[in-house]
Amino acid sequence: MTTRSADAVVIGAGVIGCSVALELARSGRHVVVVDRGPAAGAGTTSASAAIIRYSYSTPDAILTAWEAAAMWQAWADHLGGVDPDGMATFVECPNLTFRTTNYEPDDMLARWREYGIDHEELDADALGHRFPALDGGRYFPPKPIDDPAFADDPDGRLTAVLCHGCGFVDDPMLAAKNLAWAARRHGATFRFGAEVVAVDRDEVVRGVRLADGTSIEASIVVNVGGPHSAHLNRLAGVTDDMTIGHRPLRQEVFVVPAPPGTGLDEGGAFVADVDLGQYFRPHPGGSMMIGSTEPDCDELVWVDDPDDNSPYPTVEVWETAMLRFARRVPDFRVPNAPTGLASLYDVADDWVPIYDRSSLHGWFMACATSGNQFKNAPIAGRFMRSIVDAVMNGHDHDADPVSFTGPRTGRTIDLGAFSRRRTRATTTNSVLG
Repeated sequence: MTTRSADAVVIGAGVIGCSVALELARSGRHVVVVDRGPAAGAGTTSASAAIIRYSYSTPDAILTAWEAAAMWQAWADHLGGVDPDGMATFVECPNLTFRTTNYEPDDMLARWREYGIDHEELDADALGHRFPALDGGRYFPPKPIDDPAFADDPDGRLTAVLCHGCGFVDDPMLAAKNLAWAARRHGATFRFGAEVVAVDRDEVVRGVRLADGTSIEASIVVNVGGPHSAHLNRLAGVTDDMTIGHRPLRQEVFVVPAPPGTGLDEGGAFVADVDLGQYFRPHPGGSMMIGSTEPDCDELVWVDDPDDNSPYPTVEVWETAMLRFARRVPDFRVPNAPTGLASLYDVADDWVPIYDRSSLHGWFMACATSGNQFKNAPIAGRFMRSIVDAVMNGHDHDADPVSFTGPRTGRTIDLGAFSRRRTRATTTNSVLG
């Protein structure tokens, strides 16, 4: 058996794992990143819609997304240089959010005004004028397509909120590779095709063992294992005091030609459509991505074994997504066959991520981040460095949560909001958070 040593091991080289590695390496630590996949960002990160938005249910989540957006918008500055193999790009695209039954975002808007987030409110007439390609009818609640009421006429007209300064990252996998490049410049090393099969521990963490027989000794291990992170927490024996659980959820996202009037070069927006149970956003080249907001009428597909997942979409989910989209965009013509992919989200009980220590000293978690945390990757690495620094210096993060001061606003973000031991947060219980 080969034994190596490091100051810190990061398990997972997705966009958040690479961000954690960068920030820990910047602190002067010798960091080793291990990932069972072939490259940085090759797992669920590569399946992300990579949306940058500020529509969240809790103050700390809104502020986190607003702070992180500034890092995406100055990506080379955040990395500390330009990756010679190419740079991911922030593409500006406004976020249109419909007001509908059970979704009145007045508390969120109060925070937006407080933080200076540029937005405007659209009544039904203004919505129709600004986005004529969209049907502004109110259809709530979302329904399965075999429900006879699916084809009912709308019950009134929607109003909406339009948020500016939002957008998406054009290549999510490349963003992870950029972070890995920056981490390597600070001395981090990456091992791909490396699966963690055991955690060495006594009263504290001692390191990890890999499937090839290698042991890596380290006093700090950060679990950023995406859909495998719940399994890794069980391996480490750290689930005993967690009040918030997390597990893999199968999700499908589809790509179709953008209907007339909805494309990126036509003033199209990323639309959060809780009224019909979907979201969609335009992409360069004339395409449109369509996903679900997990409405109550749709069955959630929880996965026991994250290695047992087909990457191919199912006809039933595709048909539902297409017909809901056609209801909102009347000029859309449903394609003949599904085009898209299926991946796994690591989802907490309340859809809020876990950025925290654990009951085992030296074992840290950046878990339950899939679906709505890509946008927060740059700042998530800084969150984890702040928590790691404090805990390893003897601070009791459970009793006195670490605070983080956002560089953009100078405001304080309570990292206890992302605790594994938190009271379940009140959110939309969906990818929209």
